[in-house]
Amino acid sequence: MEAAAHTIRAYQLALIPGLLQTERYAATLFKGEPGVIPEQVDMAVRARLKRQEILTRPTPPMHSVLLDETVLLRPIGGAEVMSEQLAHLLSMAAHPRITVRIVPLAAGVTAGLLGSFVLAQVERSADAAYLEAAETGEVTRQEERVRAISERWDALSHVAQPTFVSEQIIREVMERYAEQ
Repeated sequence: MEAAAHTIRAYQLALIPGLLQTERYAATLFKGEPGVIPEQVDMAVRARLKRQEILTRPTPPMHSVLLDETVLLRPIGGAEVMSEQLAHLLSMAAHPRITVRIVPLAAGVTAGLLGSFVLAQVERSADAAYLEAAETGEVTRQEERVRAISERWDALSHVAQPTFVSEQIIREVMERYAEQ
């Protein structure tokens, strides 16, 4: 659905969204799977990078991302990988069709604490939501469920920092990683 979507809205509670991950960050995540072998990691990373090509096509989808602040603080792959990942996140956020906003820890209890999700708007088709789970994700086009997830997005969007503040938060965390 990402490939056909004109708008993608993603909320992530624990990780940088796949469309914005660096190769090293993605590889670290895939290596964390129980029983995974190097060939599976390589294949998964290649697939992840291939997915990201939608953001470099002539007319990419609008991609709006809300990140729980904990995403920045979890040192996936260590300081060097995180510093590189956050620099990449900032460069992607500079793209005119990509926004990244931080839901601050100070917000306390939010509508996003139950899990990550993606909303996709596709022309001539019903909108869809993707709900993440430990083993599999679930795509739904059920109008009531998509509307409920969209309401979660709206609630999170209201507590998220503006883009210029979010970029400053990302930059500050990146600098702390670079100092380690």
